[in-house]
Amino acid sequence: MSNSNISNSITLRFLAEPSDVNFGGKVHGGAVMKWIDQAGYTCAAQWSGQYCVTVYVGGIRFYQPISIGNLVEINATVIYTGNSSMHIAINVFASNPRKSERIKTTHCIMVFAAVDDHGKTVAVPKWEPKTDEELHMHDYAQRLMDLRKNIEEEMKPYL
Repeated sequence: MSNSNISNSITLRFLAEPSDVNFGGKVHGGAVMKWIDQAGYTCAAQWSGQYCVTVYVGGIRFYQPISIGNLVEINATVIYTGNSSMHIAINVFASNPRKSERIKTTHCIMVFAAVDDHGKTVAVPKWEPKTDEELHMHDYAQRLMDLRKNIEEEMKPYL
């Protein structure tokens, strides 16, 4: 199963609005997480051609705040596929729309599963890395899968 006609990445762009503000006057982290989920879902649904559900969000790191009025750019890229799962790298950037400098504000990895109308997982097209950067990200996804297994084992007593 191949999906060579569809891009493995998407970019969402919009302005951060006053309704996104937190008590400190910057964009609320919850708003950023919502945008991340929307971009990740869109990328996964576009790649798989299916409805997708979030399975995992990991390593979310907020580097810099986003100001109201900033141009926000969210890049979501498939970096690994399993049978029914897709690992999506998400990077969030912000910039003053009057300037060219773009600052990376947030990074995380999400895992989505493609499901049918009954909620059962379905196969997704295989993604094959081609460039050195894609190979690097593919390896990154595999290393994170190994780390998640250790985290899940540690968390078992608390579930």
